Amino acid sequence: MYTNHFGLRILPFENVPDPAFFFDEGDHARIRARITESLKAGRGLMVVTGPIGSGKTTLSQRIKTDFSDDIRLIWMAEPPGNSLDLFLFIAQELGLSPQSTERTFVLRDVREALLKIQAEGTRCLVIIDESHLMTDDVVNGIRMLNNLEEGSLKLIQILLLGQEELLAIINRPEMEPFKQRIATLEIVGKMNTERMHHYISHRIHVAGGEASLFADTGWEAMDRAFNGGGTPRIINSLCDRSLTIACERGKKSVDVDDVYEAAQGLGLQKEIYFYKISLKQKEREPHSQPAVKDTTPLTDRIAGEPQGKEAAAEPVRQENKKPLPKTAAALPKEKPAPFNLDERDRKPLMMPVLLLLVSIAALAGSLFFYCSRAGSPDLPACIMDLLGL
Repeated sequence: MYTNHFGLRILPFENVPDPAFFFDEGDHARIRARITESLKAGRGLMVVTGPIGSGKTTLSQRIKTDFSDDIRLIWMAEPPGNSLDLFLFIAQELGLSPQSTERTFVLRDVREALLKIQAEGTRCLVIIDESHLMTDDVVNGIRMLNNLEEGSLKLIQILLLGQEELLAIINRPEMEPFKQRIATLEIVGKMNTERMHHYISHRIHVAGGEASLFADTGWEAMDRAFNGGGTPRIINSLCDRSLTIACERGKKSVDVDDVYEAAQGLGLQKEIYFYKISLKQKEREPHSQPAVKDTTPLTDRIAGEPQGKEAAAEPVRQENKKPLPKTAAALPKEKPAPFNLDERDRKPLMMPVLLLLVSIAALAGSLFFYCSRAGSPDLPACIMDLLGL
């Protein structure tokens, strides 16, 4: 194991509901406080839901430890198949041996046992894990248990732990009588980046280590793996695998390569891969050139050169300074080019000339046609006669 390699007393990321590792921050601290308040106030029915691996069972173990002296605890890892089995299980845990298997009589015996426990100054708490698996009959049986009262005091307190599907069961219209009896309803969410850092550091500290067990790139890789949020169970798995890989490689801290290899087995490697590429690109980038040192003598700078920050930048400005363009007055005057029609200038003039020539030819043709019809052999005389000359 890697405990000796990293100087740890115990394994920090085991996925077991150990109350010693309870993370008393964020949702877990809030829910612990509210459940504690409800238990002290004697409220009957409490419900805690959250995604798989969000730490609900560890929370219940912490609550059990908090009330170990004055609570008679009945723990159920999963709900029974029907309400009769629920009553029989509770009866046996209370030390009863019911003579009848009729639900009504079993419930009567349970009530009498609960009254004796209360008279002794002790309360009874039933915790049912995986409550999202309850049948409608079991839900109805829990409602009947919650109705067991003596005056204003509940004879039994019930804590249901389940995944988000439990909310779907509770919110069904036919479950309205059950829903109205819930005194406390809490939801555990995923951890954000900051809370996840605190959680990992907390578990390492409880195990006898320091947060420096993860290098900077290792912390960043953890953030990328969960995109800023995760549940305790999957965080524990990734951290445990990363530490194992780092130990096998003889490292003293976990870096991005260790987290990346560990994440591959959990399907969390995609964002870490892109992070590794960005790190390699930064390594290949050329180092920036050092700034040019101002070697101008102090006397020259006092005589008129800029001081301070401007002095350091002035040599660079002088080296990069380009000559200003000449003004219009300073440019040499050019002689105007001689007038000469090029090919583009000739083309617009050709069309009118052609039209004029065509018109003259048409006029001459018309005169010749007129004179020939008039029978005059002398064309010039005919034209002069036509024009009245």
